[in-house]
Amino acid sequence: MDRREFAALVPALLAFGALDTAEAHGQATGIKTAAELPVLVSGVYQPGAPHPAGGVPQRVSRSYVAGMLTAGNVRVEMHETMQEPGAPHEPVGTHVHNELWLVREGTVELTTNGVARRMVAGDVGICVAGDQHYIQNVGDTRATYFVVTVGPRE
Repeated sequence: MDRREFAALVPALLAFGALDTAEAHGQATGIKTAAELPVLVSGVYQPGAPHPAGGVPQRVSRSYVAGMLTAGNVRVEMHETMQEPGAPHEPVGTHVHNELWLVREGTVELTTNGVARRMVAGDVGICVAGDQHYIQNVGDTRATYFVVTVGPRE
């Protein structure tokens, strides 16, 4: 997958658009629960300020959008994570939503239900709701990837 195909894929996955910049950053606006999430509207979104993911300085994320689609009561969130080589992986987790990882640069390993799969720039990984998972930089350069979550109101 080249950059053009990647750029075309993200809007297709998020055919729902976004909020204005202030609303797009749930963390910046203090949104804490799904009940407080705004309804998404069509538009253009910009990334928020980078912050350590899970308190780990070698994993930095920035949020793009978080909100609810009007059709089907579906929650959508998108963020980008930059993970340095050797950074500890995120905690093993399960969710009621589905997650899609779109690798921009580097080499990561997506582990779902104990099965590790290597991903490189241009690859897309999917974890369906309920599966145990984590993602880790296994390369010797920075890994950058987008995470898109789609699922029920949580």
